[in-house]
Amino acid sequence: QVQLVESGGGLVQAGGSLRLSCAASERPFSSYTMGWFRQAPGKERNLVASIRWSDGSTYYGDSVKGRFTISRDNAKNTVFLQMNSLKPENTAVYYCACRPGVKYNYWGQGTQVTVSS
Repeated sequence: QVQLVESGGGLVQAGGSLRLSCAASERPFSSYTMGWFRQAPGKERNLVASIRWSDGSTYYGDSVKGRFTISRDNAKNTVFLQMNSLKPENTAVYYCACRPGVKYNYWGQGTQVTVSS
């Protein structure tokens, strides 16, 4: 079972940047996909970005394209989410998750990101 630990959240002013990290307890198999989700108060949890471990192919939600970048470090079993030009509406708890097959079965505990206006 893969364990995921997020870090890097915090308080930042609008227009600022944060880099989230997600450390996996073991190296994801090449077929796995790693994703970053976020959930704002009273809203559903939504996929922000994902990356396929095997070839690094990425997906981004429309609202973050051009501002967020997902990447991985194979040697450290770590996935990153670089967030630039942050907006107050990006305030949420950000979760890292792992999808071995069809579903995201493994989740981290979440890290709070707060963007002040």
